[in-house]
Amino acid sequence: MAKNYYELLGVPRDASQDQIKKSYRKLARKYHPDVSKEADAETRMQELNVAYDTLSDAEKRREYDFQLDHPEGFAQFGGQSGHGGFGGFDDAQFRRYSSGSAGQEGGFSGFEDLFGRFGSGFGGANYQYQQRSRPKQAHKGEDQHASIEVDLEIAYTGATQSITLQIPTLNAYGEPEVQRKTLQVKIPKGLKEGQQIRLSGQGQSGINGGPNGDLYIEVRYRANERWHADGADVYMTVDAAPWEAALGQSISVRMLDGSAVQVSLPKNARSGQQLRLKNKGIPNKTPGHLYLVLNIVNPPAHSAEEQRAYQAFAEAFQQFKPRQP
Repeated sequence: MAKNYYELLGVPRDASQDQIKKSYRKLARKYHPDVSKEADAETRMQELNVAYDTLSDAEKRREYDFQLDHPEGFAQFGGQSGHGGFGGFDDAQFRRYSSGSAGQEGGFSGFEDLFGRFGSGFGGANYQYQQRSRPKQAHKGEDQHASIEVDLEIAYTGATQSITLQIPTLNAYGEPEVQRKTLQVKIPKGLKEGQQIRLSGQGQSGINGGPNGDLYIEVRYRANERWHADGADVYMTVDAAPWEAALGQSISVRMLDGSAVQVSLPKNARSGQQLRLKNKGIPNKTPGHLYLVLNIVNPPAHSAEEQRAYQAFAEAFQQFKPRQP
């Protein structure tokens, strides 16, 4: 048998289709005649194309594996002995394959059917012609992934932003390099934390004229001390005065989209207590909730009047013990 296709592609016999595809693409970048500096690049590329064409097709691969496991029936193909130059068959075998019809023993109408059954990867009278005339196989470029961090307000309003990404890729010679891309990215309203935006054709370049891959950008929302996102839910810290919390007053809360809502605090509300505003989180198809996390802020006592007010407050609450004895 000629060169082992698995060895040509540098993969084990039990390699998955994904492994075969990745190995072929890696070798194709190395031996493609348009970019390769190897002296035998064209020959190697033809061999790789034949190997990949066979192993990437489930039926052809099964037949090829059968050939590997039964080399005695194929060892003499292309030799000079026997009938028609195929010394691996005795007279009975020759008659069966050369004269049988579709309805007769063997199910082949001749050697052309035999070669057709096993595919172009196994030789045949037209093999060299097929290789010379075979067009270069086009392949889609690899998809690439990146992530960006934007302000949480964009989840409520949407925005188009200019971003510059540094994306690891391979150049035309198969060498790794970092490519800088500046793109206009439209971030739609309602995008949840961790969701991706697909930019068609912005991934790695195609091979042999194939289409470019796609670029997938994962969106992360920039957290700060006042708010953060958890999926479609948003947690926002809201300051309140002691009397607003104690008396259960209504306070105005400015939302991330710029609007304001009135929120009634429960009486005797305390710091850390959460108030849920239903469906006021990220406005997704299934909107999240907005959780207001209360932070009770005590005003400073600078003037004499302010200090007297605190003294009166202390006298009014003599039974209140903030610490355990």
